[in-house]
Amino acid sequence: MQEKRRDRRMSLSAKLFIKNMNDDSVKADEVEIEVLNVSKTGVGFISHIPLSMGAVYETHLKLWTDEVIHAFLKVVRLEDNGDGRYICGTIFMGLPEMNAKRIEIYEMLNRIDDK
Repeated sequence: MQEKRRDRRMSLSAKLFIKNMNDDSVKADEVEIEVLNVSKTGVGFISHIPLSMGAVYETHLKLWTDEVIHAFLKVVRLEDNGDGRYICGTIFMGLPEMNAKRIEIYEMLNRIDDK
């Protein structure tokens, strides 16, 4: 797969809790998903429930510092692995600059550790 992101991806051992913001008829259950990577522009993760391409989901992303970022994610890539797991690529919608900076700081720290 060709890399299309401008920003470096980072892995976190964090969880997201989501609900579909486009469909009021769906109960707003929180669902745990496995975060694969995060950058200041978006989040990649694995979900065990099918999500909708183009849908916007409300999220609570727990960072490495135990801070929680409240954000909205739009699904821009969706792959069905055929084993009940869905790989999702999302972009942040209206992420406040302060939260983007928190992610950017972690990215800088990761670069220092990689050297």
